[in-house]
Amino acid sequence: MILFSSALELEKNKIIMKILIIDAAKDKIFFKIITKKESYTSDYLNSRENFDKFNILLSSFLLDNNTKIQDIDKVFINQGPGNFSGIRISIVSAKALKLVNSFDLYGFKTDDVVDENYDKIIELFEKGALIKNLIRIEYSK
Repeated sequence: MILFSSALELEKNKIIMKILIIDAAKDKIFFKIITKKESYTSDYLNSRENFDKFNILLSSFLLDNNTKIQDIDKVFINQGPGNFSGIRISIVSAKALKLVNSFDLYGFKTDDVVDENYDKIIELFEKGALIKNLIRIEYSK
């Protein structure tokens, strides 16, 4: 599915990056890879069983889309508010992967996404509204 073209020109005169979006704060665990020409998505039921195998789901998603975690330049992760378990497992997994890989990690809020349209996340990043490596978790009340 091709969704972006020039919108992914994240920084002028720089190479186009591979982006991974992880959102487990809502009813589904949602993964998305965005490249210059393509984007790939997958979602899973936000359940205890899937939390237990979260890293397997993420690894399978990357493998199914011919992407290695080493190929990812930026990871955008939903920091809430939302499902407590989903937020915790996704943030812990992303931070663990960041320890051994060199990607930049950015947090976004649940309200930044409407109807699974993640374009606003990219727009917020391009405007400098997302802060690298600063995650402020917000759980639902």
